[in-house]
Amino acid sequence: MRLKAPAEPRRSTLRVLPVEKRDVAQPSDEELIDAVRRGDHRVAALLYDRVVGNVERALFRVFGRREPDHDDLVQTVFEQIVLTLTRRSYAQACSLKTWASSIAGHVALNTLRSRRVERRVLDRRPPIDPQQVRSKDDVEATANARFELQRVRRTLTGLPIEQSQTLLLHDILGHGLAEIAVMMQVPVMTAQTRLSRGRRRLIARMEQESPTRR
Repeated sequence: MRLKAPAEPRRSTLRVLPVEKRDVAQPSDEELIDAVRRGDHRVAALLYDRVVGNVERALFRVFGRREPDHDDLVQTVFEQIVLTLTRRSYAQACSLKTWASSIAGHVALNTLRSRRVERRVLDRRPPIDPQQVRSKDDVEATANARFELQRVRRTLTGLPIEQSQTLLLHDILGHGLAEIAVMMQVPVMTAQTRLSRGRRRLIARMEQESPTRR
């Protein structure tokens, strides 16, 4: 009787697959807020990462470009965010990102107001690069468009603060009336009234200040 040679062990057919990187669990808005209120400075970077995109978009929409003092404006916004969180001015009725966007808009509006007082709003406009437009007509159209936008911003700063903030939040930053009512802690009907009155007053003032009427 012949003995069979022991069978060779089968080679494993398993393949080593790359391990997928799992996202590290990020703290919720509530956890970030609680940490800020406790004075836990380790959350500063997390808070910055959470809302910086919304802050920068809000500033760009209000000013229409990246301002020379952009970094200082962002810093001011974050100081205000931390201040409102520690003072419990933020009622957590909207997301932290939405709250940050509204504060950025408020800081931008105050900056425009200060520039209006200093009579330097128009002086801050960047020059138009003729190489970026195709014809003389394009240069004139671009210049006129910029002038009109600056007029809107300048006139906006002269409205009552509640109306100008509502206009900014709705027409510039794109927040809905229900969201604005939460942020400004007023009924939706009040936000609607401020928006309507603000628009009428803005249009009336721009018509009064129109160069064609002089």
